[in-house]
Amino acid sequence: MAELQGKRTLVTGAASGIGRQIAELFVEEGAQVLLQDISAGVKEIADSLGCPSITGDVSKGADVQAALDATSKAFGGIDVLVSNAGIEQVVSLLEHEEADFDRILDVNVKSVWFGIKYGAPAIIASGGGNIVNMASVAGIGGCPMFGAYAATKAAVVSLTRTAAAELRDAGVRVNCVCPAFLDTPMVTDRAFGKLSAVFGDLAPILQAKQGRLGTPREAAQACLFLASDRASFVNGHHLVVDNVLSARLL
Repeated sequence: MAELQGKRTLVTGAASGIGRQIAELFVEEGAQVLLQDISAGVKEIADSLGCPSITGDVSKGADVQAALDATSKAFGGIDVLVSNAGIEQVVSLLEHEEADFDRILDVNVKSVWFGIKYGAPAIIASGGGNIVNMASVAGIGGCPMFGAYAATKAAVVSLTRTAAAELRDAGVRVNCVCPAFLDTPMVTDRAFGKLSAVFGDLAPILQAKQGRLGTPREAAQACLFLASDRASFVNGHHLVVDNVLSARLL
């Protein structure tokens, strides 16, 4: 039996990177998935998977509600919400611009809150289920050049814990995933160039700290576990996917 057979699911930020892998894996595991992204390209990906899609900005409550409504309309309810959408900026705290800081907070934190605020009632009305939020190892330790991003991911971890405590008795589990450096456009195309300019060659640092780049599929597998019935007694947890990065001191 597929892990998520028949599970009615919304995945945000599904047009690329981890979100796309989550959508593909969940479909493979039998879920009914609606893909959401701010990019119009999400439709092509959804069509290739035989899934519906919707465009929207997760920093806007009305757009999150619209995606949830579209999921419930398409599938007759919603069992799983994966709040994956997020953005980053690689810059020191002293050089951050206020408008950029605000945008990162809106996309990375408010979107998760909107998912909880509007998603939980829809899941409860559908008979219960769970929410999986995308955090990061940057949210559980200091992360130079990722100050705003790290702050938002720490907030995601905290929101996850609070939501789990508030929603447990209503039949909604809430967990989050904390990946390290993965082979995604965010890391390899954008972050590494700016980090290398500050810290030099990142290859030996990465090799020592986490061994290799992780894959988006490995983060998606963590989401699959948390969304599945195998995690029925896992609630309020942040699942670290980092190959020892955050555990080692030397």
